Amino acid sequence: MTRSNPLIALLLTATMAVSSSTEAKPQLDGTSRSPNIIVLFADDLGYGELSCQGNPEIPTPYIDSIATNGVRFTAGYVAGPNCSPSRAGLLTGRIPNRFGYEFNPTGPLNERLGFGLPVKEITIAETLQNAGYTTGLIGKWHQGGTADYHPHRHGFDEFFGFLHEGHYFVPPPYEGVTTMLRRKSLPDGGEGRWVGNKGLIYTTHMGNNEPDYDADNPIMRGGQPVVETEYLTDALTREAVDFIDRHDDKPFFLYLAYNAVHSPLQGADIYMKKFAHIEDIHRRIFAAMLSNLDDSVGAVMAQLRKSGLEENTLVFFLSDNGGPTRELTSSNLPLRGGKGMMYEGGLRIPFMAQWKGKIPPGQVYDKAVSSFDIYATAVANSKGIKAPKQIEGVDLIPYLTGKDSGTPHKTLFWRQGGKAGLRHAGWKAVRMGGRKAQGRAQWELYDLSKDLSEENNVAKARPERLAELVSIWEKMNGEMSEPLF
Repeated sequence: MTRSNPLIALLLTATMAVSSSTEAKPQLDGTSRSPNIIVLFADDLGYGELSCQGNPEIPTPYIDSIATNGVRFTAGYVAGPNCSPSRAGLLTGRIPNRFGYEFNPTGPLNERLGFGLPVKEITIAETLQNAGYTTGLIGKWHQGGTADYHPHRHGFDEFFGFLHEGHYFVPPPYEGVTTMLRRKSLPDGGEGRWVGNKGLIYTTHMGNNEPDYDADNPIMRGGQPVVETEYLTDALTREAVDFIDRHDDKPFFLYLAYNAVHSPLQGADIYMKKFAHIEDIHRRIFAAMLSNLDDSVGAVMAQLRKSGLEENTLVFFLSDNGGPTRELTSSNLPLRGGKGMMYEGGLRIPFMAQWKGKIPPGQVYDKAVSSFDIYATAVANSKGIKAPKQIEGVDLIPYLTGKDSGTPHKTLFWRQGGKAGLRHAGWKAVRMGGRKAQGRAQWELYDLSKDLSEENNVAKARPERLAELVSIWEKMNGEMSEPLF
């Protein structure tokens, strides 16, 4: 069965509406009301995978267009090296360790009491909602799966998506997709890769079975489960386009948290055919998923144009963490490491922003910025809103317009058990210990201005610099809370 692609229809419909009608929606001048805020959040997308980041293999013209029409941050960072703490940092605009959000709950941990974003934390959605914005979360939450932590209780008027760390894009019987699942053993008892003739592939290269993503984790609208029949990336895009269309007469905040390109690996037929020239089926499925995501971004941006909101909408695109290369093929080149690590490949992500008429187009900005800055920038540029005092991000607009020639962030801090990182004045200290190995792992030191790939550990050659960074880290670490879970 070949699954049709509703995204193409969405793109064509929105594009035709813009070109054929001059009366559908009035153009806004960008000053008549507070700007709309859209955060397009990819999942497990590596630093080196987009066309604008240097990957010639998988075209991503729609995501690239955000950079072309605005700015591409080459040193954009997130709050943690994996899904849940990274999202907690983005939503609260501050280091998640400050309120004990350190680790990444998965599986049944998502449903335990106490495992979630504390209710006392003031999210970007709450701040904007209290200022009159209509707020929506579409996609992945992963900030707690029990009632205390529901998105509605963190400032979102509308929610369509799922609460846990992952979800199948198409459930069994996997119609219209090629599916590759991790297994401990192949059907014949061997190891390697088993390719069936009905669209299902098993692989033992990760040494474990595919996580039980869909267990007690339904697709929900508001607080109620729904049956979703579309490929999930397409369904989330459908909902986002509808959200924009329904709320284009007032300021809105849309947090569109795709689960692409996170596992499970499932590529829709139409995209698998597009990349039939890629010999490795593993890589081909990933390419199909990324291209599908790119078309989704295109449909969202087309709806903005249709609604006449392109010049009054601040759009961010970024990933939640680096790519898990071995699992997905999601590349972080030229960076070292990936998801779950404190090296650059785990924390530095593709990051761009667009606000026509406000952010000069075509910029490449190489100073360190953080996902914290999304909260601060949104609030600073909306009418009559005062940011909570605890926000650690900065308004990026003065830096992008040339009004501020300084550095947004001289210092960035990370901690996850025995793993730790600190970027300070172009230097990076890294410690890669296990959850309980905080006192035993050795610190490493890298000069990012000369060694972006973190290949040359200069800890022994520059002990005074290492001591400086470790001292800063320890001081900041003393300000953090103990892990909640």
